[in-house]
Amino acid sequence: MNMSGELVPIKEAAEWASNHMGKDISPSNISYLIQYARINKYGGDSNATLVSIPELETYYNKIKEKEQRWKEKLGDDLNWEISFEQYRESETTRHVHRLHPYKGKFIPQLVEYFLDNRVNKFKKEIFFNKGDIVLDPFMGSGTTLIQAAELGIHSIGIDISEFNCRIARAKSGNYSLLDLRFRLDKAYNEIARFSNETFDNDYERDLKRRLSEFNSRHFPNPQYRQQVRRDRQFEQEYSIEKLGLFLEQNHEFLAKSRTKDRSHLLDEGSMSGFLTTWYNTRIRQELFFYIKLIETEEDERTRNVMRIVLSRTARSCRATTHYDLATLKERQIGPYYCFKHYKLCTPIESILKHLKRYSEDTIQRLAEFERLKQDVNIEIIHSDARNVNIFDVIKRQNPDFFSLLQKKKISGVFSSPPYVGQIDYHEQHAYAYELFAIGRRDDDEIGSMAKGTGNAAKELYVQGIGDVLRNIARYVRPDGHFFIVANDKHNLYPEIAERSGLVITEEYKRPVLNRTERDRQPYAETIFHMENV
Repeated sequence: MNMSGELVPIKEAAEWASNHMGKDISPSNISYLIQYARINKYGGDSNATLVSIPELETYYNKIKEKEQRWKEKLGDDLNWEISFEQYRESETTRHVHRLHPYKGKFIPQLVEYFLDNRVNKFKKEIFFNKGDIVLDPFMGSGTTLIQAAELGIHSIGIDISEFNCRIARAKSGNYSLLDLRFRLDKAYNEIARFSNETFDNDYERDLKRRLSEFNSRHFPNPQYRQQVRRDRQFEQEYSIEKLGLFLEQNHEFLAKSRTKDRSHLLDEGSMSGFLTTWYNTRIRQELFFYIKLIETEEDERTRNVMRIVLSRTARSCRATTHYDLATLKERQIGPYYCFKHYKLCTPIESILKHLKRYSEDTIQRLAEFERLKQDVNIEIIHSDARNVNIFDVIKRQNPDFFSLLQKKKISGVFSSPPYVGQIDYHEQHAYAYELFAIGRRDDDEIGSMAKGTGNAAKELYVQGIGDVLRNIARYVRPDGHFFIVANDKHNLYPEIAERSGLVITEEYKRPVLNRTERDRQPYAETIFHMENV
């Protein structure tokens, strides 16, 4: 390919970028760069979109320079092979791994690296074999369990959060997908009928039309985005001025009622303050109507999948800005300037579009995983890993698996405990706990953000993780392997291992580069390989 300043189609540009960066870059990645004014869009004789190779080279060279700065910052003692930086987000969130958002999860490629039967110059030994049993005492959304199922390894997951357990059960369950699709479609049709009879769809259509016309005039793409990239101060002042203008021009319209027939409204008397704060009237009504539909289903597995679909929908439809969906900061009930999309946006008015998309996406992801998972036992325990009797619970939940467990015992552990003071695991899904009236155990979380990172918090953390490892070690084979993934910036794990009667035999340090949260700063984490003393 001749690179002397030529313009090329998007597909050809993606091929060039893939070769230049040494990893897969898709045409949609190039389209994203155009959409967000990272590179310019050019037109050819056939009106096809063209891009400039020199502009593309400049952009990706800056990415390379940034990655080099990250490498210098994170140090030379890292294993870049297990950074998995070559994988796109669609690959690190493949099939059921993206069934529901979850902050703080590790990527499936990392689990697979240590659980599979391949060796290399870094991983010189096979730690797990097909038919073994792996335990994750800090299960989270169930990544270890899902990857184990792909590899033919039985698994047990423990978590203090009931909602985490529900996510993992939805991911790992066995379903008649035709029946599940029928029930999700039926529920969607019923809620759509209720919503359309009760609320005024003309209002939402008219609001979108007004916003679109205003944005085309005052925030033209890509010209406006290019100007913003040159002058951030301009964005701040200009956006405030234009938002004020839109609100002034549409004052009467925005004050209109969105409700068409109040006789259909459900009683909101028992609704929690959280839900009334973070959801508008139409969305609250739709959520509650769908919950009533869930309650009519007889099969608990179907009910659980419907809850996860609704929870994912509810998360996307909160009354907040597009750029703060992951971390609620301030209620947003009307049009606002969106720093993510560089134009005026408005909070979502109805769940219907998201509910339909997520219902279809759920079936697709479950079907994809069904083709990959092997015939293994997957057991999920809602309990405190510091004191749970694993054998007693498995005996009650799955007697056949208990027989196997008695014979083989647990082969090893692969887990990522909470990091000190980083995430409140219950609070990130507060909307789901309120929506489904699930009991919370925030006080039992180890290392929660609410407890901070002071000396007292660190001591509680060391004690908590140590208690977990001591308890679960009773169920692991004497020659079992413990793999603990941690961002140990406080150097707590040597003491944790010692208190737990374990010894750290190896440390694999990896950079974490491909982050999906808004905070994309890289950091390093360590996979501690521990064994019994």
